[in-house]
Amino acid sequence: MQFGEYRDKYQGIRFSRDAAGVLEMQLHTRSGPALWGTSLKSLHAELGHAFRDVAQDYENKVVVLTGTGDSFCAAMDPEERFPEPSLAAMWPRIHDEGLALLQNLLAIPVPMIAAVNGPALIHAELAVLCDIVLAASHAEFADLAHVPGGAVPGDGVHTVWPMLLGPNRGRYFLLTGERIGADEAKRLGVVGEVLPAEELLPRARALAGQLAQKPALMLRHTRSVLVRELRRRMYDELANGLAHEGLAMLCPSS
Repeated sequence: MQFGEYRDKYQGIRFSRDAAGVLEMQLHTRSGPALWGTSLKSLHAELGHAFRDVAQDYENKVVVLTGTGDSFCAAMDPEERFPEPSLAAMWPRIHDEGLALLQNLLAIPVPMIAAVNGPALIHAELAVLCDIVLAASHAEFADLAHVPGGAVPGDGVHTVWPMLLGPNRGRYFLLTGERIGADEAKRLGVVGEVLPAEELLPRARALAGQLAQKPALMLRHTRSVLVRELRRRMYDELANGLAHEGLAMLCPSS
């Protein structure tokens, strides 16, 4: 896979890469802050494929993942709704996209740095699964896409957040829709550094540049050992969680 093959391939992701091999992925929706949708052109549909393309490009040495404007991904997209005639017809696609989303992210074989440029309230696990997580001072983390919206938190968040926060705080976080600010996230070990918004991306680029100076093979093997347990947990738990999410969505309410 060559950079030119995927650079302009996706509607909601801007790609750039410098001479050192640092690839930047900037999430956006119609050139503004990223919103989460369920259409065939939404971030839900695109990101799994994009992560796969990034993983297959051997010229990438470090990946920086960030958002647009003053939020990472803070709301749903009212314009990118699923085109299928029913939830039952939609779910097989959403299931497959859900698997690809996190499995392909973790399959990227080089270090990943998240520059969380603002609230990450929808699928914040994309950021916190990165190896280094930096956050703007106004950023906050929540999972508003599931229990607060009436959905089972089964698409990987049920694994990620109890792992990061501990079993009790993680379950509380998912069940209540708790918002955790950047400083609290750093205290809890979810975030490595909190910075003023204007310093966030320069710091991410500086760290990425430092890493990119290391031998490519060392970086790839380092990433492999750092995400081994995360990949195992996702392999064991993601499909099961998605099945429960689908069952609750498709069965009549009681």
